[in-house]
Amino acid sequence: MVKNKMEGLERINFMNVPLDILKEDDIEKVIRNLARDGMRNQIVFLDFYEFMKARRDSERQRMLKEAALVLPVSKTLVRGSRFLKKGTLVRYMPFEFVIRLMGVLEQIGGTVYLLGLKNRELNISSGNLRDSFPGLRIVGRHAGFFDQEREKDIVMAIQKATPTLLLAGNGLKGKERWLLRRKKDLHPGITLWCGECFNIFCGKAKRISREKWERGLYKLPSTLKNPLWIFRLFVRLYYNLLLLVYKIRKL
Repeated sequence: MVKNKMEGLERINFMNVPLDILKEDDIEKVIRNLARDGMRNQIVFLDFYEFMKARRDSERQRMLKEAALVLPVSKTLVRGSRFLKKGTLVRYMPFEFVIRLMGVLEQIGGTVYLLGLKNRELNISSGNLRDSFPGLRIVGRHAGFFDQEREKDIVMAIQKATPTLLLAGNGLKGKERWLLRRKKDLHPGITLWCGECFNIFCGKAKRISREKWERGLYKLPSTLKNPLWIFRLFVRLYYNLLLLVYKIRKL
C-alpha cells in the first residue's frame, strides 16, 4: 500500500491496477481538495469487468493511473484486495456518491456542467438537479451523441464555463475515456462519467436498492439478458486463478 499524494486517500496496486481507499469520514475533505487544488481531477467508478479490461488495455491503464480517485464498485474487487492483504477497500454506490459530491460542491459555491443523454432527457435531469441542489449553479449543458465536428465547439463551451464539476453520462464515445482524451483541453476541476446517474436523474431508471447493492446483485438482470453472459464465467475463473498466482508469488 502506498500513501496517495492527497490527504485522506490511500492508493493500492491491485494486480497492477491502481485503486483508492477512501473512508467515509474523509469524503468531504477529499472532494473539497479535488475542487480547489487547481488540477484536472478525474474520478472513476471501476467495476470488475472494466478492471479486467484495464489489465490489458493501455488507455484504460493510463486513465486509472492519472485519475485522482479510483473507486471500486464491485464486491469481487473488495474481496480480492482483502485476499491479497492489500487493504480494505470501501465500496460506494455511484449514484449516492455523486449526490454526496454535489452536496459538498453546493456548500462551497461550486458549479457543474452537464454533458450527455439526448436533449429532452438532459433538460429533465437539469431541472431535477436544480430542484435538489438550488445552491449548485449549472453553468452549462450539452446533449451527447454528437459528431466529431461538433466536439471541438462543445469542449470550447466547457472551457469557457469553467465548471467545478464536469458531470458526463451516456452519449460520449469511449465513456469515461472521453474525459481522458480531452483532459488537456478541459479547465481544472473534477470530471466524472456516470451513465447510471443520469438515467436516474431523468427518470429512465430507478435507484438500486441497498439490499441488491450490498449483495452484489444489482447487475444480475442485465447480465442474464446478454446471450454471451456464460463467457463471463470464464473471466471470473481467470480472475480467481490470477489471485492465486499473485498470492503464491507473494509467499
